[in-house]
Amino acid sequence: MLITQVLPSCDPKIDRALSLNVSKLKIAKEPASISEIINWGQSANCKGKMKLFFAPNAERPQARQRREIKAQKLCLLCSVQANCLKFAREHHEYGYWGGESEEQRHLAGFTVAAPIGIRARQLQKSLIKN
Repeated sequence: MLITQVLPSCDPKIDRALSLNVSKLKIAKEPASISEIINWGQSANCKGKMKLFFAPNAERPQARQRREIKAQKLCLLCSVQANCLKFAREHHEYGYWGGESEEQRHLAGFTVAAPIGIRARQLQKSLIKN
């Protein structure tokens, strides 16, 4: 499909029609429906083990590391790991998904509002400076 739109500028000599081929545009992906998540989530190794994948309040760094190592072992053998990781990256999820922590997703260029590990290190650095 071809869309033509006239874009006005300050200079009438520059005004022109802009043609865009819609098939080449990157359109934001619709959020996954609950049924899509449930379909692959039913086969996930983490089913029923959510405490391993999400940090409790006031979790210490050493406890987090131990918890994430256990979570990683489940993820490595999971048949839906790729789906899980893709979902977490596209939807900016917290917690451990598809073999990646939120900090690892952040470092790979996928945004999370405030990754816990990074936030903790920034706080630690600011306390040392003061």
